[in-house]
Amino acid sequence: MDRVNQNLGQLTFRCPTANDGYAVNQLIAACPPLDTNSVYCNLLQCTHFNETCVVAELDGEIVGWMSAYINPQKTSTIFIWQMAVSEKARGQSLAYKMLNHLLSRVVCSEVTHVETTITKDNQASRSVFRKLASQLNTGCAESSYFVRDIHLGGKHADEYLFKIGPISSNAKRMIKIKEENL
Repeated sequence: MDRVNQNLGQLTFRCPTANDGYAVNQLIAACPPLDTNSVYCNLLQCTHFNETCVVAELDGEIVGWMSAYINPQKTSTIFIWQMAVSEKARGQSLAYKMLNHLLSRVVCSEVTHVETTITKDNQASRSVFRKLASQLNTGCAESSYFVRDIHLGGKHADEYLFKIGPISSNAKRMIKIKEENL
């Protein structure tokens, strides 16, 4: 369990458990315009994918969530599905810290690429992933992925695939050292 001292209190990063599923669902619902999933979906993420998901707690309250999975077709790639940060924890680079925490885990030891999809108007997420690529001293390519009228029934903005990598073993060591010193 990693801890970071913040002005607001004690911030802790950990793997989620089934007991976190409902709280995660409520955090996502409180973070529009994020797409909400069913509580059942969040329960599966908190159990079946718990080693690649992150819960951030501030003094025992869940204030951050990141769902991710290692792509079964590209096992050196971790796909970041969703990140949510509570209003009370914004402005602390929490999404970026959760990414670093995840990449420092043993489960990501073979990961050389990070992927996610982001809408054009989500500048906060775009900034987080560009910052990650810069920190890792690697590329960040963007391409059209899920198109509104083709894949999303005309009801959701286009999603653009961000591909970060390759991540060198040296860059991963630096993340691990940074994480251990927090």
